[in-house]
Amino acid sequence: MVNVASVQVPWHNVMRIFGPLYDRVIGWSRHRHAERYLGALSFAESSFFPIPPDVMLLPMCLADRNKAFRFAAVTTTLSLVGGIFGYVIGYYLFDLIEPWMRDSNYWDAYLNGRAWFDSYGVVAVLIAGFSPIPYKIFTIAAGVAMLNFPGFVIASVLGRGARFFLVAGLVVMGGPSLEAMIPRYVERFGWLTVVLAAAIAGYFIKTG
Repeated sequence: MVNVASVQVPWHNVMRIFGPLYDRVIGWSRHRHAERYLGALSFAESSFFPIPPDVMLLPMCLADRNKAFRFAAVTTTLSLVGGIFGYVIGYYLFDLIEPWMRDSNYWDAYLNGRAWFDSYGVVAVLIAGFSPIPYKIFTIAAGVAMLNFPGFVIASVLGRGARFFLVAGLVVMGGPSLEAMIPRYVERFGWLTVVLAAAIAGYFIKTG
């Protein structure tokens, strides 16, 4: 019989998940088609995919700082196109995806997104574009709410653009010192991001 108390769990290995992920994404970011992957991820995340494009944008900016703002522009542009696609889904096809939404973990967030639109209009899109809350929830909800489309586009460009160009700008300003620092503290940054995202999502759900 195994003495549970005597079993030692290597918690430093269990908790270390962001370092290997960072190393893998760095490898992807140096692929010759990395810019295409970044664009595809940016489009997908704005309408149906759960992983934010920052996970590729940051390493790509680190890998080639001279193209950092180009990468930010690609991310912003394709994120906007994906957001418009999400808006169209909400506007025309919501009846088809509503059963899936109700059965998913996104339904409460969707309802709160609708409430935000009722209270704040396009400002909710601006805030969402700069937050870790899944952006696709807002793009689909904006279509369902028939939010003013030009306002939706402008708010998306401002919110998403500010977020992605800020990432690029920090990398350019940080230079080699930032590149050397991230691997050392990537686990802390990763878990801090998880906690922050959970706190914001919790507030979003609670105050909707």
